[in-house]
Amino acid sequence: MQTLQLLYQKTTKRQRLFFSILVCLFIASLIWVNQNHAFYKSSIAELIEITDISSTEVEDPNHNKDVLYQQKLVAEVKNGEEKGSRINLINDYSMSQGFDQKFNVGSEVFVSINSVTRENEILTGSITGVKRDKYLVVVLWVFIFILLIVGKRQGLLSVISLAFNATLLWFALDINIKYANQSLLWICALSIIIFTVFSLLLVNGRNEKTFAAIIATLVGTFLSLAITYLCLVITSEKGLHYEELQFITRPYKTVFLAGLFIGSLGAVMDVAITMSSSLFGLYEKDPTISIKALTKSGLEIGKDIMGTMTNILFFAYVSGSIPILLLYFKNASPFGYTMSINLSLELVRALSGGIGIVLTIPVGLYTTMFFINRKKA
Repeated sequence: MQTLQLLYQKTTKRQRLFFSILVCLFIASLIWVNQNHAFYKSSIAELIEITDISSTEVEDPNHNKDVLYQQKLVAEVKNGEEKGSRINLINDYSMSQGFDQKFNVGSEVFVSINSVTRENEILTGSITGVKRDKYLVVVLWVFIFILLIVGKRQGLLSVISLAFNATLLWFALDINIKYANQSLLWICALSIIIFTVFSLLLVNGRNEKTFAAIIATLVGTFLSLAITYLCLVITSEKGLHYEELQFITRPYKTVFLAGLFIGSLGAVMDVAITMSSSLFGLYEKDPTISIKALTKSGLEIGKDIMGTMTNILFFAYVSGSIPILLLYFKNASPFGYTMSINLSLELVRALSGGIGIVLTIPVGLYTTMFFINRKKA
């Protein structure tokens, strides 16, 4: 209790007001996602009774064993014309739950109602999806609170920047969907410039350090894409498998390059602002420091972050393919074929991002040195 009183005394009136508004928004959002059924066009039902019907053990030709279960569900419809009615559902799921899942009482699901077939006024239907917005809202608020607690003002600016960038990305993709003649690559290129300028100016302010980071980020990102594109042209894209993009109605290569653009931006921006902040920090501590010493320090900083950032990119891209890799290996697929068919695009993404990181180090170093020299003069 004393700790809470000390924390309360340390905060200003403005901080208390901001925190109170944040808590009110948190509570209001939780109430809303639990009562927002009327805003959905699809029918939603809450499970109120579950009965296990059967379980069957199965084994495929590769001796992979699984168990198939069947549940009988009784649910209450929460929206639409049948609101308040009960509906009988059947749920088939496996022990591995690869393409299905087990439901519990209280879960909310999207249902397709067979309104023609009725038995004693109880509807029947099938499950088409799961309503997960309440869990997403909780995770989102946990993320926001952690950012604000650790980053304080910078954390708040980061939240604003993230919201703006997500909105801008959605808007850019929406433009490409509505106007198919507009190149996704050029739309993403323009979006990246806006992402970079807005994010860095908002979080770090309008100063030489930010300007150096913006220039280094843009140069590093565009250079990495140009080199990747040149390599694809020279190799005629041999060894690349676009199977994961086969359902889209846009040119595979354009969509892939646009994804490279967006994917490498975060890592390149992190390297650029790290280089800029570190060198300006050294200069502000000792304005008499020599250019040679600053350059040497910048190169050491670049070497330290280069390995970790390239590893982060590699694991970030490859981790998403782990489930499909396990599926292929469990079905006795050859190692070489499995890796080439599932990881060719991910490895190119990781390599392209790595090129961007490595190029950003000298670009960021000399761009920052230019601004420091100008400040000295």
